[in-house]
Amino acid sequence: MLKLSFDTYQFQIKNSEKGRQIFDVIRKKFVALTPEEWVRQHVIQFLIREKKAPTSWLNAEKQFSLAGLSKRFDVLLFRADGSVQLIVECKAPHIPIDQKVFDQIARYNQKFNATYMMVTNGIEHYFCTFDHHNQKYVFLPDLPDLNP
Repeated sequence: MLKLSFDTYQFQIKNSEKGRQIFDVIRKKFVALTPEEWVRQHVIQFLIREKKAPTSWLNAEKQFSLAGLSKRFDVLLFRADGSVQLIVECKAPHIPIDQKVFDQIARYNQKFNATYMMVTNGIEHYFCTFDHHNQKYVFLPDLPDLNP
């Protein structure tokens, strides 16, 4: 798989009758190794190893309802009180990060009201928060540590 702009992490990858699969430590199962999943698994390791996020507070690839439509988020990081600390939108490396992607995470965040948002295609990473007082997004150079 393509080298991404994250640290190098060790993954369990296997070939099966379903094709190449990668073990997801959050979902605790092997999932199809697509380009987007490759990015998602790097994000999960980045959050656990670099940002000190507790594994038990992470959720990956879950369905939710937004305005009556079924959607799927990539990664959510909760707090001990159940509120959402971070929402992450992952794209495959060949997908450019454009306004459409930011609009998507902004829509999703209307549901989750996360403190931080991250958008990445594995090559480029963008971090932001929403300034409610001035009603605008504020881009950050990085995420803070995300532990309790």
